[in-house]
Amino acid sequence: MELEQVTPLLDKLQNMVSTANQAISSHNNTVSNIATEKKNLISQVWRFVVSELADDLTLYQQKKERLNQIVQGMEKSLQDKQKDRKDLRDQIKELEKKTTSIQPTIAAINDLLQRFGFHSFQLGESDDDRHYQIVRENGEDASRSLSEGEKTFITFLYFYYLIRGAQTPSGITSNRVVVFDDPISSLDSDILYIVSSLIKGVMEEVRSEAGQIKQVFLLTHNVYFHKEITFNQKRPADQALKEESFWLVKKLQHGSVVERCEANPIRSAYELLWEDVKSASLSSISLQNTLRRILENYFTMWGGMGKDEVCALFDGRDKLVCQSLFSWVNDGSHSIHDDLYINHGEKTNETYLRVFRDIFDKAGQLGHYEMMVGEQATLAEEA
Repeated sequence: MELEQVTPLLDKLQNMVSTANQAISSHNNTVSNIATEKKNLISQVWRFVVSELADDLTLYQQKKERLNQIVQGMEKSLQDKQKDRKDLRDQIKELEKKTTSIQPTIAAINDLLQRFGFHSFQLGESDDDRHYQIVRENGEDASRSLSEGEKTFITFLYFYYLIRGAQTPSGITSNRVVVFDDPISSLDSDILYIVSSLIKGVMEEVRSEAGQIKQVFLLTHNVYFHKEITFNQKRPADQALKEESFWLVKKLQHGSVVERCEANPIRSAYELLWEDVKSASLSSISLQNTLRRILENYFTMWGGMGKDEVCALFDGRDKLVCQSLFSWVNDGSHSIHDDLYINHGEKTNETYLRVFRDIFDKAGQLGHYEMMVGEQATLAEEA
C-alpha cells in the first residue's frame, strides 16, 4: 500500500476553518455595531438611488431654480405695486382735502345762482376762511335779513353740495342714500323750479349709476312739486319705471297707513281728492271735508251753481246732509257745523257718498262723476 500525504488536506481544512472564523468575526462586529452599520447601509442605498436618478434630479433642480426666480420677480413686483398704491392713496388724500375745502363749494353755489338768475344773495368767505358768509348783491351781510324761503333755499343748497362731497376727507368717496323731506316749504315759484331741477339732476345720476348716490327718497305733500319732480316722458301712464316706486301716506282716525301705487298716483289736486273718494279707508270727517272741496271746485268755481240751487234738489234728511257738504260756503272747508252735523252711526260714509253721487245725478253731471270714480251707471241706477 502506498499512503498519500494528508498535508494538503489539512491545509485546505485549515483554510476553510480560518474563512469561517473570519465570517463569524465580521458578523459579530456587525451585530455589535448595528447602529453604525445601519447608517452605512442607508447611505449606500441613497448613493445608489442618486446615481440611478441623476438625470431626473438634475431636471428637478433646474425647474426649482426657475420657479424660485419667478417667485422672487413676483415678490418684487408686488412690492412695487404696494408702493404705487401708497402713493396713489396719498394723492387721493390731497385731492380730498382740496374737495372738502369751502372755496369750491362757494364758487359752485354762486355759479348755480347766477345761471338760474337768482340775485337776492350769494355766498362769500368769512374772516376765518373756514365758514360761509351770506351777502346781498351790494356786499351787505344777509344772515339776519333772510326770509323764511331764502333760509330754506340756502339750507337746501348746502345739503345739495354736501351729498356730493363730505364733511371730512375720509368719507368723500363713500356710497350714500339721500332723503329729501319736503324741500320746498315756504319757497316761491322761481326757487321751487330751481330746487326741482337740482333734485331731478340727482335722480338722473342715480339712474345712470354715475356717482356715490345709490338711492333717493323724496317726501312731499305739495301736489305741484310732485308733478314737477316726477315728470318723465318715458314713463307709461299705467305703471312706474323699473327703477322707481310711488307711495302714499294716508292719515286715518287712529294712525297712518302707507300704500304702494303701481303707477304715479298724482295728476292734480282735484284728481287726488277723487282718489280719496274711491278709497274706503277715510274717516267720516276726513271724507266730508274731501267731498266739500270737490263740490266747491266743480259746482261753484267751475260751474257757477250756488249751494241753494243744489240743495233745493233734495228733501228731508238728504237735504241736511247736502247742506252739511256745502257748509264750506260760510265757514271754509276745514270747519264743521255743529247744527248741520248728521250722526248716521256706522253708515256715515255710505250716506255722504250716496248724497254726493245724487248731487251730480240731480244736477245733470252724473257723467263727470262716473268718469272720476271710473264706473258706468247701469240702467237701473239711472231709473
